[in-house]
This record gives sequence, structure tokens and C-alpha cells, in this order.
Amino acid sequence: MAIPQYRMATAAQFVGRELGASEWVTVDQDRIDRFADCTGDRQWIHVDPDRARRESPFGGPIAHGYLTLSLVAAMVMELGIIPPDAATGLNYGLDKVRFIAPVRAGVRVRARATLLAAEPQNGARLLLRLNCTLEIDGEAKPALVADLLCLLIGRPRADSQATSPIQESERASDEA
Repeated sequence: MAIPQYRMATAAQFVGRELGASEWVTVDQDRIDRFADCTGDRQWIHVDPDRARRESPFGGPIAHGYLTLSLVAAMVMELGIIPPDAATGLNYGLDKVRFIAPVRAGVRVRARATLLAAEPQNGARLLLRLNCTLEIDGEAKPALVADLLCLLIGRPRADSQATSPIQESERASDEA
């Protein structure tokens, strides 16, 4: 998905705005098992459906919190958070994460994101701060809320040294 008129130079104009919601993604038992294999976190509440149905307060297996968190980055990319004039965007970290509700095996989730800040950095870079909510299909409470940091790296200019998004915006104003 592309966000109309969204560029590195205009990102600050989007602060405070919701950028959209991703497509729904199913978190099935196979995905949970593969995440457990990758991380070594093989707690029964995640990987033993029979025991989880008998003993868990959730009535069955649930996804790892970190599995649900790991889905957010790709979902935010799907929204178009990396504008076409950026060379790339890097996961720069998280400021705050809260796991609100469990994600039961087999349910669908999607991310909804709001741009909280767009802070120019040195070397044609822009640090984005996004508030992301991972919604659970049919549930009132979200799986998680997180403040995600994304560092946009501008494309190098062929005719000069790298400029900041603010310098690009000023140049565009001067040319108009």
C-alpha cells in the first residue's frame, strides 16, 4: 500500500495521523511451532495443543508474545511506511511494548499504525516513531500496543552530498 503524498520530506505532515491497517494474518499452530523451533521457547502453552486445551486458562494454545510482536514490522511495511524516495528503512527499536491479550492459535491479527514523530537525523536520515496496535479479529482488546522506531535512509543524490529531508523540503519550496 502506498500512502498518498508521503515522502521523506513530507513525513512530518503525517504526524498524528493514522497511516492505516494491514491485511489480516492468521496465526496458526504451524506458525507458532516454527517460532518455537527458531527461538527454543517450547513452553507447553504454545506447542502442546492437547495440554493447552486441558490446562491453560485460554482454552488452547496461544502464540508467543514475541511472535506477535515480530509480525508488526512486516505489517507496518505493508502500510507503506518506507516512502518511495527512501533507499530503505531499518528497524531501530522499540520504546514501549505492552502485551494486552493472548493470541489464540488459529485467529487473525492485523496492525494499525499512527505516526507519532518524524525527526530528521544526520546524513539524509529520518527517525520515525509509530504507535502500533496489533488487533485480534473479533476481539475488543488488542494483542499488543508498541511504539516502534524506524530509521529511514534517504537515497544518495547523484549531483551532491546527501541532504536531510528538511533540506530537500526547503529546496523544493525554493524551486516552486
